[in-house]
Amino acid sequence: MHLADFLAGSVGGACGVAVGYPLDTVKVRIQTQKQFTGIWQCIKTTIRNEGVHGFFKGMVLPVTTISMTLSLVFGTYRNCLQCFSLIHGPGAPNTKLDIFLAGLAGGVTQISVMSPGDIVKVRLQCQTEGQRSGFNCPKAKYRGPIHCLLTVAREEGILGLYKGALPLACRDGPSYATYFLTYDTLCSKLTKPGQKQPDWSAVLFAGGVAGMAGWSVGTPMDVIKARLQMDGVREQKRYRGFVHCFTETVRNEGPTIFLKSLGINCLRAFPVNMVVFAVYEVTVGILRSASVGTLS
Repeated sequence: MHLADFLAGSVGGACGVAVGYPLDTVKVRIQTQKQFTGIWQCIKTTIRNEGVHGFFKGMVLPVTTISMTLSLVFGTYRNCLQCFSLIHGPGAPNTKLDIFLAGLAGGVTQISVMSPGDIVKVRLQCQTEGQRSGFNCPKAKYRGPIHCLLTVAREEGILGLYKGALPLACRDGPSYATYFLTYDTLCSKLTKPGQKQPDWSAVLFAGGVAGMAGWSVGTPMDVIKARLQMDGVREQKRYRGFVHCFTETVRNEGPTIFLKSLGINCLRAFPVNMVVFAVYEVTVGILRSASVGTLS
């Protein structure tokens, strides 16, 4: 078993959250609240009403949960590739289908850990009542990540923490399959003849493009996920479930609504996943070298 990949994925995920969280907050607000009509309007409104702090609401828990989820994603991905290699026989390289399926498995595996942290993140990001609010403004419902987690569990039950888990799985399975396939393909293409590993510039570029490719596939389901997670929180409950949310969204706002946040997703994905893959490659290299040194 490749244990180094679990730890390296965790470190890379934590660094990625720190880089991309402000734009993730903007993305979630645009997807779920009609008062925000675009990226710049959302940024200006958030700064005016809540200050810079508004972009980092609910960040503490996602740093922990995304570290855990990316640990599962990278660890599952690498160990699935190892299983495929055993099936193909000694010395046989992994095929593109192996990489796609391993990424798919990694994306689906992490849902059990990802969903509770994600619903807390979305609820806090959409809580626009800020520190600059006046006396006549409504009081914020959630005081922080832990309070939000406990409140959701108390009011909606444990299953409430898994609201939107189905679209989350439909988002992350295909998204991570595309993510790893794109990264592997670009690294292979950009590796110079005679070299076993790509240059760091290639790793950074491939990681950024892989993130954009993954979000291009995952954005439609991301919209449905966020709406189900916020359904009934700020207004009357509107959706009976996944299919009803999808059909109502298309009927009322048209299919283009699924592309509304694609631009900001891709804008955020490039630097975030440059960092994720760079930190992952550095960390896994250090861990494997240390392991070899210990064994020798």
